Amino acid sequence: MPPRPLRTRRALLALLGSTLIGASMAGCTNVLFTAAYLLKGNDVPAECKALRDKRVAVVCRPVVELQYRNARTDQDLAELVAVLLKKVPKIKVVDQRKVAKWLDENTWEEYVEVGKAVGAEMVVGIDLERFELMKGQTLFQGRANATLKVYDCKSGELVFEKRLPQSVYPPNREVSTLSKPEAEFRREFLRVLADQLARHFYDHDPYADYALDAKTIE
Repeated sequence: MPPRPLRTRRALLALLGSTLIGASMAGCTNVLFTAAYLLKGNDVPAECKALRDKRVAVVCRPVVELQYRNARTDQDLAELVAVLLKKVPKIKVVDQRKVAKWLDENTWEEYVEVGKAVGAEMVVGIDLERFELMKGQTLFQGRANATLKVYDCKSGELVFEKRLPQSVYPPNREVSTLSKPEAEFRREFLRVLADQLARHFYDHDPYADYALDAKTIE
């Protein structure tokens, strides 16, 4: 007889299979996501642990054309990421108002320059290369491309860098512009993107993105 953990996993797999079949026949998106969670394990560990017990600033730099098409997107995204980073053990996050004020009053080239100016030990830089809300004229589907960079402000060393896969929200469907205001959809997409960025620095649920399609269903 197989050991109990193996029997349990087989039972869960069987339940998942039957649930997926039933859900597919019924067209029930929420049930599909619930079934996926049956096999959820422990949270996955942080990919980068360099922010623990550090004073950290968050800075987002959009490509030039985004600065004009999507005003304040960089500031809003940086603020959301800064809030989420408070999940990192013993982190001290520089007040985003202080960072935004310095950015408004100064010109700069390097992330380390900003970090030092606001008294940070580490700076999280977000290169925002794409941020779009529309798919056609009457449908929302957000798309964004970004690269994460973490610098040690004292040494100037790049300690972590990762180009993220394209973020698409919702991943497998579009949302009619008649169903919600653009400002509301923008806020939703920014929260999703911020979570996908910030989770690199703390333990997190590996299935967090599974329910994104269902989230937008009214």
